[in-house]
Amino acid sequence: MESIRNMLTFQSSVIRNSTRVTLPVEEVVPGDVVLVESGDKIPADLRLFRVKNLFVDESMLTGESVPVEKSETVTAPDTVLAERTCLAFAGALVTSGQASGVVVATGSKTQIGRISQMVRDIEQIQTPLLLKLSQLGRQLTAAILIVAAFVFFFGVFVRHYSVKNMFLAAVGLSVAAIPEGLPAIITITLAIGVKRMARRNAIIRRLPAVETLGSVTVICSDKTGTLTRNEMTVTSVVLDSQVLSVTGTGYTPQGQIQQDGRAIPPRDLPLLQEIAKQVFYATTLRFSRRTNTGLSAATQPKAR
Repeated sequence: MESIRNMLTFQSSVIRNSTRVTLPVEEVVPGDVVLVESGDKIPADLRLFRVKNLFVDESMLTGESVPVEKSETVTAPDTVLAERTCLAFAGALVTSGQASGVVVATGSKTQIGRISQMVRDIEQIQTPLLLKLSQLGRQLTAAILIVAAFVFFFGVFVRHYSVKNMFLAAVGLSVAAIPEGLPAIITITLAIGVKRMARRNAIIRRLPAVETLGSVTVICSDKTGTLTRNEMTVTSVVLDSQVLSVTGTGYTPQGQIQQDGRAIPPRDLPLLQEIAKQVFYATTLRFSRRTNTGLSAATQPKAR
């Protein structure tokens, strides 16, 4: 469970005492000044006061997969959530740009925290394993009570033992018949399953869900791909005379450019650098057209 907790923890850049420091997201508090850039996750609800070409993916809140452009312009208090451009919400992913903002809400007081609270208030549906265990518990209880009552009356009315002795014997029989080790065995078994799935990057928040996943045959997801991380990653690049492979995943700034398993410095690949520039300019042009801001002719890339 500690390994799963580490998988869910990420860092945040915060300015405290006029010094930029990196802190775990759980240490961010209201009033902190947070700095975000491309690839970062928003650690808390922020009021942005300095923005530079910031686009944020808020699909986990609004359901729209297209990144939203943020600005410093103050919006009205009754503005709908999807149009509050001066706010950046916890859990959203920065797709491009940079910004600074003041933390206005953390934890359960954030927008995503409120959704989590609403989900938590929903009545939990028991898994097939818990339903079977509940049924087994009721059956064992009934059987133990019947046997204990039979032993009590048999000893008192047939063998003519004292009521006190037979009562103690019935209670002792009932206690001995209860399988006290069953909950521990089930917990250990499910914990082993959680550990094995964590090795394969599958996070299980509740132990009984391990057994439920074992009986799943179809998984349905909505159009935003809730079950994915919504991160497209380049894995290979085809140039005019060579094919290159790219390591690394998501927005993590780690990886290599390789050819036949041998790492190649990017500075030795001028054509690859030009491709990266064109992709950056094309992405900027697409965002600008969508927001009706446009680009000057001097900044638009020439087609190759």
